[in-house]
Amino acid sequence: MRAKRVPRTNLWSSELSKLTANAFLAQRISSINAIAAICEATGADVGEVAKAIGADSLIGAKFLKAGPGFDGSCFQKDILNLVYLCGHHGLHEVAAYWQQVVALNTWQQHRIARLVVTKLFGTVTGKRTGVLGFAFKADTNDTRESPAIRICRDLLEEGAELAIVDPKVSESQIAQDLRQPPGAGEGSWQQVADVQQAARGADALLLRRPAWLFDARARADAAAARAAGLQVWTVGEG
Repeated sequence: MRAKRVPRTNLWSSELSKLTANAFLAQRISSINAIAAICEATGADVGEVAKAIGADSLIGAKFLKAGPGFDGSCFQKDILNLVYLCGHHGLHEVAAYWQQVVALNTWQQHRIARLVVTKLFGTVTGKRTGVLGFAFKADTNDTRESPAIRICRDLLEEGAELAIVDPKVSESQIAQDLRQPPGAGEGSWQQVADVQQAARGADALLLRRPAWLFDARARADAAAARAAGLQVWTVGEG
């Protein structure tokens, strides 16, 4: 089998190729999340929009899944490196452009937390909210830049009582990320073993009325949830 050809570049081209690749992918995620907000306001479905534009070979279908934003150790770090380089070389408008990709990612996470508060009649104080998943990637314990961190912090500041379930992430790691130990009462969190425990008595999952399922990754069976008596918010669905 013939080996793939490796392109030869100078040092700066090589470094910028890596930064730019991650910046472009992150840009697509921020872009589709911006469109998701418009979809929710107008009654459109971001999944249908993504499918339509992804069918264009000039755009492609990858990285067009709306959600709580990009995460992990690479995207934000590489974009901020690009921002620094642009600023260092006096390209301030270019720096501001890439900085906005990060800013919109942060905005998306704050927006989801605010939406939870709004749907629960303007307050989550003393209300139990189940959080299903804390790591940024399924089946790992890696929480670096996980969207769950910012969303949970916002809800804790609003007085929510969080029940967090993620079998791969340790309680000590969650405490480090949320900057507070587990506890009880308003503005507190605890780790639970499974989805059933997270959902038990939760205002934002089931049992109490009104009960909400907030699907920030558009993966839940919304029809089944509604059939069970839940109200459902799915990212990007109007």
